[in-house]
Amino acid sequence: MIYLDYQATTPLAPEAREAMLRWLGGPGSDTFGNPHSPHRMGRMAAAAVEHAREQVAALFPPGGRVIFTSGATEAINLAIKGTARASQAIAVSAIEHAAVLDCAHALREPTETVILPVDDQGLVDPHCTIPASVGLVAVMQVNNEIGTIQPVEQLADAAHRAGALFLCDAVQGAGKLAPPAKADLIAVSAHKLYGPKGVGALWVRDGVTLLPHMDGGGQEQGLRSGTLSPALCAGFGAAAALAVARRDEDATHVEALSARARNLFADWTLNGSADQRWHGNLNIRRDGLDVARLMSDCRSVMFSAGSACASGSGRTSHVLAALGLSGAQAKCSIRLGFGRYTTAHDIEQAAQAIHAAAEAQQ
Repeated sequence: MIYLDYQATTPLAPEAREAMLRWLGGPGSDTFGNPHSPHRMGRMAAAAVEHAREQVAALFPPGGRVIFTSGATEAINLAIKGTARASQAIAVSAIEHAAVLDCAHALREPTETVILPVDDQGLVDPHCTIPASVGLVAVMQVNNEIGTIQPVEQLADAAHRAGALFLCDAVQGAGKLAPPAKADLIAVSAHKLYGPKGVGALWVRDGVTLLPHMDGGGQEQGLRSGTLSPALCAGFGAAAALAVARRDEDATHVEALSARARNLFADWTLNGSADQRWHGNLNIRRDGLDVARLMSDCRSVMFSAGSACASGSGRTSHVLAALGLSGAQAKCSIRLGFGRYTTAHDIEQAAQAIHAAAEAQQ
């Protein structure tokens, strides 16, 4: 099978798997301790967690702290609910992930949600005005469906001028792009950068105060109660360290794959900006295409009809709709995602299968 769905999840890096194995200890080992226990085994596990925390911190700007979570969704919920004030609105881009949009809309009244529109390239206006009523602005670094890279530094400046904090969902950009240096809160997920599923992190700039939204034992600096998994943290840390070390190498590899893929799909229409994008994401459309049939006919190629989180919902992509695409155009779109472990041969074989299946529909 050919895997081209890197925005949904990435393969676990061998280095991350190796780092996890020690902390999956069973009977007779000394590595299954609770990292919150005071005895020797607990302290060993806690040391592994703190080492991983330092590795993950390298994904972020200096001057902040890392809070481990179960993933980016929890990190985003902690950021939004932890900073929400009843008298203040929250501003989000029209193409945010459901984790941001749904959390923002779920805040109890009288909190207002202000939607920042995007243009037909999928970009938020960097010179947009943030209303004075807004206390938090949330704009993602790289869109998960179309790959557009948002002007997050300028948008953070705009938020700060309005007296608001700036939250960046950096799930698709972490370890691939420079971190959003002016953000106040940054959410990431391990499994989108070759780490394990089930662990993520929220980075909080020094001086930013958060309120916990889950009660319990007070772990993770009193903000995220629950026993941490040393194995998941260790895998996340190893994946983060590898991503930082290989960032330029990985980017060069992805650029080459992107050039090849764009050439092979030259007669398809690109959704989103051709320049302001992460090139490991190719969202394209072909008029009249039955994507459900295409996916059924290309069972050896793993790709997406849109955001993996929304697949099967039957809803038109809110991201493609925000670009101005009609429902029919959105439903003719596919997303190909590739990364570190993808080969040019994978791209060529996938293109051959997709083209053959598409032509069979004519």
